[in-house]
Amino acid sequence: MKRVFALLLACLLLTGIGAAYEGDSPGNDDEPPGWLNIQPKEEPAEDAPSASPEEQEERSDDEPPGWLNIQPKEKAESGPAEEERQPEEDMGFDIVISFAGDVMLASLKNETTASNFNAYANRYEPSYFLQNVRDLFQADDFTVVNLENVLTDRQLTEKVKDHDPAYWYRSRTANTEILTSSGVEAVSLANNHTGDYGPEGTRDTIRAVEKAGLLYGNNGKTFYYEKNGFRIAVICHGLWNEGQAGEIVRRIHEAEKDSDFQIVFYHGGKEKVHAPEDWRRRASRRLADEGADLVIGSHPHVLQPRETYEGTDIVYSLGNFCYGGSKYPENRTIIYQLKLHVNGEGELESRAGEIVPCYVYTGDAGNNYCPGVIGDEETRQRVLDFMDGKRKSPL
Repeated sequence: MKRVFALLLACLLLTGIGAAYEGDSPGNDDEPPGWLNIQPKEEPAEDAPSASPEEQEERSDDEPPGWLNIQPKEKAESGPAEEERQPEEDMGFDIVISFAGDVMLASLKNETTASNFNAYANRYEPSYFLQNVRDLFQADDFTVVNLENVLTDRQLTEKVKDHDPAYWYRSRTANTEILTSSGVEAVSLANNHTGDYGPEGTRDTIRAVEKAGLLYGNNGKTFYYEKNGFRIAVICHGLWNEGQAGEIVRRIHEAEKDSDFQIVFYHGGKEKVHAPEDWRRRASRRLADEGADLVIGSHPHVLQPRETYEGTDIVYSLGNFCYGGSKYPENRTIIYQLKLHVNGEGELESRAGEIVPCYVYTGDAGNNYCPGVIGDEETRQRVLDFMDGKRKSPL
């Protein structure tokens, strides 16, 4: 009896084990058993839409089947990110240099009267005088003006002059802050008033501008501005007769050895006329022929036109700017802005000259020694037309 019971128990055990294997079997001899933990390829549902031709084209035969659960390498995004990684065709830079005309930060013989320049300098902070153009000067790379007075804190004696009327202008050395507080970086001292108080006055003036951190040029000194290795020479010189052009030509050729762009900022010509003399036209064009890339004149105390000669701008007179020499100077002037683009190879790619029409003063009762950009479009256009030779007067 015990033997029969044991046989029955053995049969029952064998039957249960077989059923267990039968439940684990995937029912497909081609598929691995479940315990290998390999996911079978999912068959699409019978009612699932088939892939479109476009989707089939997007699939790559090189991609592994999804059931292997292998993540493909992410592709780099296209568009702006990819464009940012592309090297720039032009890694160049711009240079903007502003030129303004006769700046006289002084009164006759340093005297003080009710409304002359000294009276304003005693009343206002240095930043007052160029407040209307400060933003423009500070936004450029470099600003140059013609400084037409002696700077000294000594009681020097006026130099004897052989013409009548004659004028002498000097002021305290602290007036350099009028320039430095408003974005001016350099001055021309190649004019007829730097020597008003003899060699001592000239030396005091040079010391004052150097102490203020201003660059300067005169008949014997060229100054340079450099940005990212591109070097610009500014040659300041008197031009009182046609023969002096030869001296300037010599300086141009000397500067060419150590610069990429040469500017002549000269001082001379007949005062208070709106057209340059024939000799000065010839001289200015000769400077351009001999290598000057820009020629700018001062001294007439009024504007004279611009011409473009063989691709070179010549501005015959910038006129007055912040001018302490008169209570009622002609109230039109300009800021001339030279705009250069240098390419990634360090070569000059383009140049242009922009004229910014300005008032010499902005007061209602004569000179307040505070120049400003002209806002009225009709007035502004008259100045531009004059500078381009379309009018006989800028007024």
